[in-house]
Amino acid sequence: QVRLVESGGGLVQPGGSLRLSCAASLRTFSTYTMGWFRQAPGKEREFVTAITWSKNTYYADSVKDRFTISRDNAKNTVYLQMNSLKPEDTAVYYCAASTTPRVVSGMKYDYWGQGTQVTVSS
Repeated sequence: QVRLVESGGGLVQPGGSLRLSCAASLRTFSTYTMGWFRQAPGKEREFVTAITWSKNTYYADSVKDRFTISRDNAKNTVYLQMNSLKPEDTAVYYCAASTTPRVVSGMKYDYWGQGTQVTVSS
C-alpha cells in the first residue's frame, strides 16, 4: 500500500539548518507532485513548498529563499532543505503526494505522511 515516511526533524537553534526527507512507496513516484506542509499548534495546516515530476518548484512567501525542495526519482525520495530557520518555522512538517501534474492553489493531495516535528528555539 501507499506509504510516506518523513524523517530528519529535530531541535535546532535560530539561524540553523535542517534537512527533511520523505521516503515514498508510490508505485510510480516520478509522476506525482510532491509537497511539504506544516502545522503549528493552534494553526491551520499551511502550504510550504511543492515540486512536480518535471521538477518545477513552488514556495510559500514565508520560506522563499530559505527553503529548497528537491526530489530524487530514482530513490523515490523528496527532500526539504531548511536554512536560516526562525522560531516561527516551528511546526509539524508533513510530506504529501498528489496525482495532479501541476501545482494549483487548493489542489488535493492524495497521500500524507505522519509528520515530523521541527522545533526552532534557543
